[in-house]
Amino acid sequence: MSYNVNDFDSLEVVNSDRQHVWHHLTQHKPFEKNDPMVIVKGEGMRVWDAKGNEYLDAVSGAVWTVNVGYGRTEIADAVRDQLVTLNYFAQTAGNVPTALFSKKLIEKMPGLNRVYYSNSGSEANEKAFKIVRQIAHKKYGGKKNKILYRERDYHGTTITTLSATGQAERREQYGPFTPGFVEVPHCCEYRPQEGADIENYGVWAANQIEKVILEEGPDTVGALCLEPITAGGGVIEPPVGYWARVQEICKQYDILLHIDEVVCGLGRTGKWFGYQHYDIQPDIVTMAKGVASGYAAISCTVTTEDVFEAFKDDDARLGYFRDISTFAGCTAGPAAALVNMQIIENENLLKNTEVQGHYLKERLYQLMDKHPLIGDVRGKGLFVGFELVEDRDTKKPVDESVVMAIASHCMANGVIIGRTNRCFKEYNNTICLSPSLIATKKELDIIVNALDEALTEISRVS
Repeated sequence: MSYNVNDFDSLEVVNSDRQHVWHHLTQHKPFEKNDPMVIVKGEGMRVWDAKGNEYLDAVSGAVWTVNVGYGRTEIADAVRDQLVTLNYFAQTAGNVPTALFSKKLIEKMPGLNRVYYSNSGSEANEKAFKIVRQIAHKKYGGKKNKILYRERDYHGTTITTLSATGQAERREQYGPFTPGFVEVPHCCEYRPQEGADIENYGVWAANQIEKVILEEGPDTVGALCLEPITAGGGVIEPPVGYWARVQEICKQYDILLHIDEVVCGLGRTGKWFGYQHYDIQPDIVTMAKGVASGYAAISCTVTTEDVFEAFKDDDARLGYFRDISTFAGCTAGPAAALVNMQIIENENLLKNTEVQGHYLKERLYQLMDKHPLIGDVRGKGLFVGFELVEDRDTKKPVDESVVMAIASHCMANGVIIGRTNRCFKEYNNTICLSPSLIATKKELDIIVNALDEALTEISRVS
């Protein structure tokens, strides 16, 4: 199938892009000689560029976003109908899609009750940090203001969310950072901190958080912010025992538990939210990418009623949450999110994600048996990855150039895959896969076969 590029002047589009567009996460020097990629169409799990090339997208829009696939006319129609009725009014007042989506969302999140809207994952996390800081002033005289974050986790691209990001290369050249953010150790069982097997590693890793809390002083720590499964930091699923112990620690020291579901939320792991695999009750949950599958900008900061109640008092001047997000007033986001959630329900995509996720991991384990470069396979649902190493015994990571070469080989063969990208000094060695929740075995086979060919070629020339 070839996309008809005659509807526009592809040369003009590509040249205009090269001359005027500043792409994300991209070094533009190569564009002095080479054309930038311009994506012009999407359908199902496939996209086409301005030159008519077709690709199978194994990363849902490059950054884990298009959960229900491309070309969903029912979402586009709902957004269009809403925009001609009411396109915008600031969130100082309510509107119909926001009210309806809030109710539907909360039904999926027992124990939580309030939804605060904004328009990106970074902004959703920023709102959560402001909530924690204001509660510190309202309840603890300003002292309980520190926010803990985990090594290898990512929480956003603003200066403050980078302050809470455990990825050294993402932070490099952007300091000085917002004070009051403290890093806790990672929980990657494949690379335990002591360099050897640790009994009950999950509990051990969680206890390292407690050590940091005691060093900082429990009366100074207001919140712990974690991804349910580390995403861009290497697709790291916390080991057995970790989350239960984390919950215990937060309760013991009166620390709010903030779960960042920007990547995992809305079905990516086979449940509505990643934390729901682990029988824990967070105080704050943030989400963005899959909320509307990229059909409109929307993010949510969801809290318990107890957190919300902290902002209801007689202080009409400073006591409430004094925050606003201009484009949270856009009605397109919740209108798209409502239909997005209906699609996930109607097409039983949570079950499909669980089933296809198991199949994908089985195929990756088969690749691991064939290719010594693969040191570890991990993840949950349609959110999986594998780490590449020079030697399985030493676990020495391959150079980032190897991962880039594999991604380039797959791209040349019509499959777009993800990878850890300029996150660390030496651990940019994980291939990341997050196909849309509509993925079939046939499509997963195409992805794995492309990886197999790329790994074979890399091994041959190295």
